[in-house]
Amino acid sequence: METPRVPPREFVDSMKEEMERYLEEVMEAVNNAVDGEWISGSEEQVRDIAAQMRQRIFERAVQKRVDAAEAAFPPSARSGDRQAVGE
Repeated sequence: METPRVPPREFVDSMKEEMERYLEEVMEAVNNAVDGEWISGSEEQVRDIAAQMRQRIFERAVQKRVDAAEAAFPPSARSGDRQAVGE
């Protein structure tokens, strides 16, 4: 049995708020840079913001795939859930 796939649109929709915040943070970093130093004054901060976002995106993608795989398999009965033989 093949592990279920997550529709890309579902993943995109799950990341919209975080992506919007990411873009806002990038613009804030550039806006806060000193005039005449927009690149040098924001490049490192934007790189850090992007690295954190890249990690969150990948973690969310993997978690969505794990969730889809777990949902595809019914929970197994625990040994305490079954009646004893002869009852």
